[in-house]
Amino acid sequence: MSIEDFLGELPLVDHHVHGALRDDVGRDALERMLTESDRPIPAGTTQFDSQIGFAVLRWCAPVLGLEPHASPEDYVRRRTELGTAEVNRRLLAASGTGHYLLETGYRGDDILGPAEMAAAANARVDEIVRLEAVAEELAASQVSAREFVRRYPEVLAERTADAVGLKSIVAYRYGFDFEPHRPDGSEVEVAAGKWLRTTEEAGTSRLDDPVLLRFLLWSGIDRGLPLQLHTGYGDPDLRLNRCDPLLLADWLELVEPSGVDVLLLHCYPYHRHAGYLAQVYPHVYFDVGLGINYTGVRSAALIAESLELAPFAKILFSSDAWGPAELHHLGALLWRRGMARVLGTWVADGDWAATDAIRVAGMIGGGNARRVYRLPGGEGAAR
Repeated sequence: MSIEDFLGELPLVDHHVHGALRDDVGRDALERMLTESDRPIPAGTTQFDSQIGFAVLRWCAPVLGLEPHASPEDYVRRRTELGTAEVNRRLLAASGTGHYLLETGYRGDDILGPAEMAAAANARVDEIVRLEAVAEELAASQVSAREFVRRYPEVLAERTADAVGLKSIVAYRYGFDFEPHRPDGSEVEVAAGKWLRTTEEAGTSRLDDPVLLRFLLWSGIDRGLPLQLHTGYGDPDLRLNRCDPLLLADWLELVEPSGVDVLLLHCYPYHRHAGYLAQVYPHVYFDVGLGINYTGVRSAALIAESLELAPFAKILFSSDAWGPAELHHLGALLWRRGMARVLGTWVADGDWAATDAIRVAGMIGGGNARRVYRLPGGEGAAR
C-alpha cells in the first residue's frame, strides 16, 4: 500500500477539536470564523482572499456539490441552500475522522456538544474539560474564597469523571512567563477573595489572576489526566511573545515527577521550540493544530518542520476546528495531503522505507493519541 492510500483510509483521532456549528450563519459571520482575529473584516476585503479561504473554495466546495475554486458568492449561496445540519454531515463525513476529543469550554451554546457531534459525524467523541471554565462556573455559585480553594479540586474531579483530558488557556489569560511553583493555600485564598469580589462587582467571571491560574494548573496535574495547553498562535486576546513554549521549561521540570503528560497545542510559529521540548522531556507532546488550516497550501512545509526534531511518538494530529465544519474537514484533509507529500518524498528519495512512513503516519494520525489519552486500542509501544 502506498503512503497516499494509507493516509486516505486512515480513521484519524483529532485530539483537540471543538464542536461544529449548531445554527445557520450568513457570509459575514462565516468569514469571521475563518480568521483568528476578533475584529470586523475590513471594508473592501474578504477573508476568502487568504490561504484558508482559498482552501475552503478548493476542497470544501466539491463536498457541497460545487466545482473546485467556486466563487465565494456561489459557495455561501450553496451553503445556505443545504443548511448547517447537512453541511455538517457532509464535511464531517468527508474528513474521515473516527474519534474526536472535544474541548467544550468555549461558547458551547453556539456549537454541537459531545453527543450531538457524535451523531453528526457518525464518530466517537470523548470530552476534554477546560480548567478555567470549571473555575468560572464554581465562582458563579456564590462560594467564598475559602470554599473556592477547597471545592475546586472536588468539582474538577466530578466534572471530569468521564473526560479523557484537561485543557488550560493560561496562555490567553496571562502568558507562560508565570512563577512555576505550586502556590500555597493562603496565597490562593487571598487571590480568590480578590477575584470573587471583582467578579461580583463587574458581573463577569473571567479568570486572569496569575496565582489562581497556577492553582488551576496544579489542580489539573493532581487530577492526573493528560493536560493540553494552548501555545503560540491565537486571537488578539493573547500576546504571542508570551506564548512561546520555551517559557514553560521550569514548570515542565516541576511537573515531570507527577507522570502527567503535557500536550502543547498548535505551537505555530514556535513549533520548532515545541519539538525541542518534546524531544528532551519525556512527558511533553505537541501538534501543529490550527496552523495547518490557516497556512493552507503551505501547510505541507509546516508539517515537514514539525517532523524535524521530536520523536515521532511525541507528535499528534489535531484540527482545533471550532464552528464551521469546513475547519474540521480541512484540518484532516490538509494534514493527510501534507503528510503524504512530505513522507512520500522521503520514501521516493530512498531516505525512508515505505513501511516506516506508513507506521509513522499511523502513529501521528491516531496511535499516539490513543496511547496518551488511554483510548481503546492505545495499549503498547510505538514500535
